[in-house]
Order: sequence, then C-alpha cells, then structure tokens
Amino acid sequence: MISCTEFIWAYNELFKFLHERYGKQAVIDFWIGISDDFLGNLNALVAEKGTQGMYEYWHHTLEEEGADYTMTVDEDRFVIEMHHCPSVGLLNQGPSSKYADYCEHCQWLYPRIIEPYGFEARCDIIDADRGTCRLSVRRKTESAN
Repeated sequence: MISCTEFIWAYNELFKFLHERYGKQAVIDFWIGISDDFLGNLNALVAEKGTQGMYEYWHHTLEEEGADYTMTVDEDRFVIEMHHCPSVGLLNQGPSSKYADYCEHCQWLYPRIIEPYGFEARCDIIDADRGTCRLSVRRKTESAN
C-alpha cells in the first residue's frame, strides 16, 4: 500500500500550478472540492461518533504520517497541537519549494465537515515554516437570549 506521504510532493506541485495558472482562489476551490467530495470517511466518523470520530480519523492519519503532535479529546472538545508537521518537514527538504500557502489547506478542508454537526472549528497556523499549527474544535453552545 502506498503511504499518504508519497502524495505530498504531488499535492504541493498541484497547488503551485493552480495558483500560478489560475490564482489562489483556484487552489481554495480545489481544497473545498476535496473536502466536499473525498473526505467522506471523516464526515461519517464525525456524524456517528462526534469528537471520538475526529480522534479516530486523525490518530490514524497522523500516525501514518509520523507526525509529532498532541491530541486532546473529550465529549465537547477536540484539539490537535501539531508540533512538527511531517508534510512541511518533507517539503522543506527540497528538491522543490513548498507552496507558500500550503498550510492553509486544513482550514478549507476540515471545518466545513465538522461544523454541520454542532461544532465550531478553528485552524491556527502558528509557524508555517516549521510546520506548527493547532486545530481546535468545540461544541457550539446555545447563547442565552
């Protein structure tokens, strides 16, 4: 089986091509398309298991990638603290440059899947050059009127 890390270079080059040829909005549209059409497994896990489904999805993926991360999960909250993203680490090694906005893909892929299930999701890029970021998810609360 091919590891997901085998595709990092291809994704990176595609992002750069789309941006150079059609502009950044084309890259964002591509990321939205991936979210809508190819992340059904995450969607199903969140629909069925909420934050535990998020844990199952990312634990598998991040372990396969060899990420350095900390994950916190309870019924109403889910957080990934990415200490070192292996994708960014690989892209920083060459032979080609990392797409400048590579780290933004998470903010376009994941909140649109998670939020319809009663959660708020936020992706914070802490240091794009080092590959540190945070995905924070919490259950929406009813505001008092």
